[in-house]
Order: sequence, then C-alpha cells, then structure tokens
Amino acid sequence: MDFNHLPLTTEDGTQLNLDALYKIAPSCFTEARDEKTGELRHVVDFNKLRQLLGDNAVEDEPEAYEFTWVGKQAARREAATPINKTLRPVPESSVDWDHTQNIYIEGDNLDALKLLQKSYLGGVKMIYIDPPYNTGNDFVYHDDFHRTQAEEDLEAGNVDELGNRFVKNTETNGKFHSDWCSMIYPRLMLAKSLLTDDGIILISIGEQEIDNLKKIASEVFGGSNNVETYIWESTFRPDNSSKIMRRNAEYVVCFAKDIKAIPSLIGEVKAKEGLPSLTKSSMNESVLLFPAKTVKTYLPDGVYKAGQRDSYELLDDVEVVNGIILNSFHLRGRMIWGQDNLNKEIENGTEIIIKGEGFVPYTKKAGDSVMSPAKLIPNNVVGDILSSNAEMSRLFDKKVFSYPKPVTLLKYLIHYIDSKEFVALDFFSGSATIAQAVMQLNAEDGGHRHYIAVQLPENLDENYKTASDKEKKIIENAIELCDKLCVPHLLTEVAKERIRRAGKKIKEELQGAALVAVRNGKSSQGDLFDQGNQQTDGHEGRTLQADDLDTGFRVFRVDSSNMKDVYFAPKDLEPQQLDLFADNVKEDRTELDLLYGCMVDWGVPLSLPLSEETIDVADGHTMATDDGTIADGHKGRTLQADGNSVTVYTVNDGDLVACFGKPITDNVVKAMADKAPLRVLFRDSCFEKDEQKINIFEQFKQLLGWSDDEALNNIRVI
Repeated sequence: MDFNHLPLTTEDGTQLNLDALYKIAPSCFTEARDEKTGELRHVVDFNKLRQLLGDNAVEDEPEAYEFTWVGKQAARREAATPINKTLRPVPESSVDWDHTQNIYIEGDNLDALKLLQKSYLGGVKMIYIDPPYNTGNDFVYHDDFHRTQAEEDLEAGNVDELGNRFVKNTETNGKFHSDWCSMIYPRLMLAKSLLTDDGIILISIGEQEIDNLKKIASEVFGGSNNVETYIWESTFRPDNSSKIMRRNAEYVVCFAKDIKAIPSLIGEVKAKEGLPSLTKSSMNESVLLFPAKTVKTYLPDGVYKAGQRDSYELLDDVEVVNGIILNSFHLRGRMIWGQDNLNKEIENGTEIIIKGEGFVPYTKKAGDSVMSPAKLIPNNVVGDILSSNAEMSRLFDKKVFSYPKPVTLLKYLIHYIDSKEFVALDFFSGSATIAQAVMQLNAEDGGHRHYIAVQLPENLDENYKTASDKEKKIIENAIELCDKLCVPHLLTEVAKERIRRAGKKIKEELQGAALVAVRNGKSSQGDLFDQGNQQTDGHEGRTLQADDLDTGFRVFRVDSSNMKDVYFAPKDLEPQQLDLFADNVKEDRTELDLLYGCMVDWGVPLSLPLSEETIDVADGHTMATDDGTIADGHKGRTLQADGNSVTVYTVNDGDLVACFGKPITDNVVKAMADKAPLRVLFRDSCFEKDEQKINIFEQFKQLLGWSDDEALNNIRVI
C-alpha cells in the first residue's frame, strides 16, 4: 500500500471553479476519461448547463457590455494556474517566532496569494492594499503575461502580421494601462477567495487608474457589492502649479465579498447627546404603559395626580422619590413608539426621562452613537501625507520610505470592521503601515487583530538608478540603514525594521501609560489600571497585559519547491541515475522548511503555535524539548538523522504532527498518536519497505480509532 502524497503545487483555480459549480448545479456534470491518466473525472456538459441557465446564457454576443484590454484572457488564466513554489520560514529574521500570530511574506504577491489559498480560504476579514498608482516609475510587477509593444500592437489590431501599422502610434499609453490592468486583475481574483463572506477589501488609488480599478473590481466582486469610493484628503497644502485645478485627495475604493452579509461598518463613534422626545404631532394618539421604577424624572419628590398635562394625559397617579417614578403608569399622547418597541428599548438599556410637570417622555439610549463611514475621510481626523512623515520621524532619524500611508488612516479603515479579533491582509504592504496600525489599534482598544503583510523584495540599488533626485536621497538613507543592520539592500529589510521599532515603541508607551495610571489610580480617560502593566478598558471590561500585546511577526519567503525537479520519466533513466532521486528533497532544505511547506499544501494556518520534541526511537521517551529559542534551534536543523532519535513537530496541540527522520519505530508512532493528531505527516524516505507503511497505517487506526478512510485521509507523506 501507499499513503496519500501531498501535492507539490498550489490549488488549480479551474478545479476550484468546477467544485463550486458542482455544488450548485451537479446535474450539468458528466464523466469523461482523462486522456493522460486514463481515470474518470467530472466534466461540464455545456448543453445541460445552457438548459439550466435558459435565456440568461449568452454566447459570441458582439455587443455585450464588458470591460476588456489586451492581455485580459492571459491574466485570467494566470489567476487559475497552479505554481510549484512554497513558503520557506525565516525565523532568524522574525520577532517572537514562538508566540506571534502575525505573518510577513517576502516575495511576489501573486505567488503569495496562491500559496495562501488553502490555509486562509475564506479566513480574512479585511484586505487593504495600496497598489502602484501607475505613474510611470513605480510599476515593478512584471508578470509572465507581460507583452512587448509589438505583441500589443498585433493583438490590438494596430498592425498586420508583417508589422505594417494601421493607425498612428498613439497607443503607448494604452499598453501602459493594459499592463497595470493585467497586473491587478488576477490578484483581485485570488484576494476575493481569501475574504470571509462578510469581509471587505479597501484599495487606495489615485487618478491614473481609478476608473479601470472600479471596472475590474466590479467584475471580480460584482457591481452590487460596491460599498463606496471614499475620498481621503491626502494633503491640506495641494500643489498650486496648475492654473486649472489643485488635487488634494486620493481615493479608497471599497468592495464587499457579499454586501448582504455585512451587518454594519463603523465610521464615527460618538457619545450620545441630547434627549429626543417621543412626541410627534403627525402620529395618532396612543396609550403607553411605563413599568414601575423604569422612568427617571427631574420632578421634586411627591405625588402627582392623574389628569391632562398640556399635550399629554397622565392616566394614573404617580409617586416620585429621588428622581424615580416608583409605580407603573399610563400616558396618552401622540407618540412615535408602540408598546412592544418601548418594552424592547427599556430592556436594551434605553432611559425614559420626564423633565417636568408636562410629563413629556424623553429618551436617552444606552452606549455610544455609531455612524457608518462617511464618503469623505477628512485629514483633520486621519491625518495626511505630512502626518505620515511625522510618524516615521518618531521611528527613524532619516526619511527611509517614499509616500508611506499614515498609520492613522489605516487605523481608521481597520476600525470599519465591527470586531476586535480578525485577520487583516495587505499584499502590497510597502512600508508595512498595516503592521503598525494593527498593533497600535490593539494597544488602544484591547483587540486581538492580526495581520498578513506581503511585499516584493525590491532591490534598493536598482531602484536608485531610475529614481528622481528627491527619491535618491530617501533610497540612500534606506541603504545606509541596511548597512547598519548588516542586511541586504532590500525594501523588505527596511519594512521589517520599521515593524520591530514600532512594536517596541508601542509596548514602551503602553507600559509607561500603565505605570502613570497605577500611580494616579486611573488614566486620563477614566480607564482603570491594575498592577503588572494591565490596562482595563472602561467600556468593555477588557484587561490588556502590555507584555501580551502581539508585536512579533513570522517571516516567510516565497521560494521554489522543497522537492527536486524531475524532468525524466523513470523509463528514460539509467539504473545509476535512479539513486539520484531516492531522496526527492533539495539538499539545502531543513525540516522546518518541509513542515511549513506541508502546512501550506495541507491548508494549515501558518500562525499556529509549534512545539518540538526529540524522541528516542528505542523507547519512545522524550529526550529533549525546545527551550523557546526556536529560531536558533531550527535555523541549523538539517534533514540528517543519527539513527537513535527523531524530532517530532506538533502544530497547535495536534492539528498536525510530523516526523521527517528515521527510523519510524512503533514507539515513535505511539508517541505521535499520544498527541491525538488530526493530521499525521512523514517523508517517503522514512520508510524502506512497504511493510513499514502497512504497519504504521494499522497502528494509527488502532491507537486513534480511525477507519480505513480516515487513516488514508489523515496520514500523508512527501
């Protein structure tokens, strides 16, 4: 027998589409034999599908409405094409690897989004991106479907096959936009699949591509899921060089995965003010019963007799003591609420207040007044470009980023989500503002949000060659910082240092505020503080340990597959060549590389806690455990085994238990089974004979009570 092998590629997008279609329309599928494998597989019968769609299907319609550009079909295919890559952990570049749930990925975001599909499918509540604005000098994403001008002209119909031009050469700008559209399109398609059903995506964009972006986003997410195009006042001092107009704003385009699934978005939160009356002259007269001791009043203590009171009639005598009407009573008047609504409001904490002898009822609802986000995002609320520069100056003595977004803007947008525990993703993370914003907001409201930041490791030396004089100075500062840190001249290295410094500063400020509050007994906002750097949120009763604030991050790097590339069929190999592939793992890969590569392939989140044990193969006892310095321990861990022990890795107390060493003895299997794993992982090279696999298969069935199918599904090898 043989165990199931984990796939060596990311999910095939076309197969995901077929699976989704099969769930809603299984009757339009049939079986056909695969020409390559000879196995039967499900395929779509288009005739049946057309019958199901009726008159709503269109084919080869010459005047159908759609937004298109040269290269769109290739971009769509690229989103669905699997890749043979992996995410390699980089503990030595991380902060608090053992405990953090934040993720920083270095690599092309198209690859990263594909690699995240299984682990985070439908698991991201909010996506914020600040893609290149396509100004002509900041476009660095060159995908496989990039075309030359000659190829562009031929497909666009501007030249014939001999190169003869039909129209004037005015389409350079058209290709300029086509490249940008082809870049953003597949990334948005992949991003959508990562969003929760009630998730949103927010996209910062300028004038150059906003029209194209909204059209593409409408196609990907559906026009009905367009929430709003917010306008951010990006500067209070706009450029005055033009005699026609001054631009002082940028846009934030917002789309929902399913707008109907979103209960609310939070804009501004204010303390409720005023006491609105229940009176409305256009309403018919009605009678409401106010329960005893539920109505407050400004009236002096005493008994007030029933009778007509201006516009209201008091139908019962009432007694007031210490500002409370003690007995139940009826009022007749033109009121906007019915009895059921009154009872519900009182149950929810709404106060009913009678100010004077007219007995007009007023209301004061409990809690704050929450308003949905306004279209205009004013800079006096969230700051502007200059405020972002000021934020950076508190971390660095020199400017090291060009045009970073303000932390205050990102905090404002993150706060749209009515939750304090979710994953936020930024796959154009640049200066890593998303990381600082998440950490800062958590420190302020006791939240447990986490981020995934993805950034291409742009070479600063190469960027310097094409930069303007103003930008050259900023890049020089960034390169100088990299030299001080003894790291490569990459944008990702500068961004990671920003996260380290921001996290340290946020913790220091939180601890400092806690110490001041302990001395004073409470904070300036009235929040109470306990000893041990604990902050108690006065509104929700949360207690925030400053030391528990997650300011760490795990670094992963997009890289080629952990497995060797085998381009020859076995029949084409000479006998002596077969030994070359006896072990299919690349020589430079560690056990940690294999573990996280398999977590990506098996759909296990990368942020889950990890522990390891060294198991004696003879008796199954633990010889040693990690001491918390996982980075040092894993950095040098090779794939060699001494024959006396193996290392067992446990992800999240049993979500995945893995062993890549040998021999895999009965005692090792028992030690792994004792962790009650949901998934078990080995290397193919752990087993010299098929008999070993059969034995292990049966052992796990017996020890964990698995059926044959469960064992086949839960045990995998690479």
